[in-house]
Amino acid sequence: MSRVAKKPVDLPQGVTATISAESVTVKGAKGALTLPLARGVSVAQQEKQLVVQADGKGGRKSLVPVAGATRAHLANMVEGVSKGFERKLELVGVGFRAQVQGKALNLTLGFSHPVNYTVPEGVTIETPSQTEVLVKGIDPQKVGQVAAEIRGFRPPEPYKGKGVRYAGEKIVLKEGKKK
Repeated sequence: MSRVAKKPVDLPQGVTATISAESVTVKGAKGALTLPLARGVSVAQQEKQLVVQADGKGGRKSLVPVAGATRAHLANMVEGVSKGFERKLELVGVGFRAQVQGKALNLTLGFSHPVNYTVPEGVTIETPSQTEVLVKGIDPQKVGQVAAEIRGFRPPEPYKGKGVRYAGEKIVLKEGKKK
């Protein structure tokens, strides 16, 4: 079996798991997430831990990576419903601004028009300052996808570094033209 799948997932205080034949539901203080299980992979709860097992009948080695991925998804779900996930974006450029209005994020990114982004369900967006955007949620895939879509409106350009970038992202600048 996969080395990742052999390690059990600890359930912290206040997090519960409901296991059925086809799915696992994890509930916590921030919400609930459901993971559908692949055929041949089972999850069992032992005390305050979730244990993933691959059914090895018929010598199906293709279930080994699936069991490891299932364990990783369960660990992310437990962390999401207890702590949550967050991605920070920075706007670099003269006049670049972000502002949340209701369920929409309004971005001014140097285009001739403002960019309006509708915030999907399960994700919240905050703007602590005009040049910072915080994307928060319990599902790491959704949080990362929303952050990537916002960054995709104006990725950092390689000459001056202007655009939307992740916090801490290093942009390698190119040298300009020489005469």
